[in-house]
Amino acid sequence: MFVVTGASGKLGQFVVEGLLKKVPADQVAVAVRNPDKAKAWAARGVQVRQVDYDRPETLSGAFGKGDTVLLISANEVGKRFPQHSAVIEAAKKAGVKLLAYTSILFADKSGLSLAGEHKATEEAIRASGIPYVFLRNGWYVENYTEHIAPALQYGVVQGSAKEGRVATATRQEYADAAVAVLTGTGHENQVYELAGDTSFTLPEYVAELSRQSGKPVKYVDLPVAEFSAALQQVGVPKPFADTLADADAGLSRGELNDTSRTLSRLIGRPTAPFGQAIGAALKQG
Repeated sequence: MFVVTGASGKLGQFVVEGLLKKVPADQVAVAVRNPDKAKAWAARGVQVRQVDYDRPETLSGAFGKGDTVLLISANEVGKRFPQHSAVIEAAKKAGVKLLAYTSILFADKSGLSLAGEHKATEEAIRASGIPYVFLRNGWYVENYTEHIAPALQYGVVQGSAKEGRVATATRQEYADAAVAVLTGTGHENQVYELAGDTSFTLPEYVAELSRQSGKPVKYVDLPVAEFSAALQQVGVPKPFADTLADADAGLSRGELNDTSRTLSRLIGRPTAPFGQAIGAALKQG
């Protein structure tokens, strides 16, 4: 049985659909907080297991002996490690065959504030004795393309990345890598640094956005504290704004760039260049 936690999230949906193309639906289970979000999968024969990371007792029936589990990192920054720990403990008690975890690029040595909980989770998984795979995902290109509308409206993209390069990939590509690992062989106790084949700077991103849209957009680099304040002014809560600004600063140090092409090797095709993602986002409007 293949079990995907956080399956109703953006990445999880791609993973489940990818699994359903490779294995029968009755071999797929989704562990979700709200079963209503999984009704369509249930209708197709997927098992739906209701869990709540904050209530460890709900995890007792989430996994079975011999299951292959994908733990998609939780989205509540600052609460992730205790939530992940509950999943790891339940997986260990159940005797799962493999626990794959969506971590962050260079988790063990990254200076990003985001990386701390990922590093701690990886250490807990190793300590559990469960055979594991760490899928250290880089930045989603959607982190940028989902904000194209305000960039075009105001003609500006702000950040603290300076001339740092970022090697993004799409959620679909990261999901395809997860599916390849879950359904493949020889991945036990492996660590994969995953990122796009090509990289760009934010000034290059803005220039390409301007070219494709035909609208003037400029990049304004700010000190980290000022970028966080700017995010807060548009409604981003301070803790998350600080995290995003810190990530941009990490980008300036090259912490979100990777040249290994491990992702494209796992999925069997080159990753899409960022210009293609911009074009697709502009077509969607």
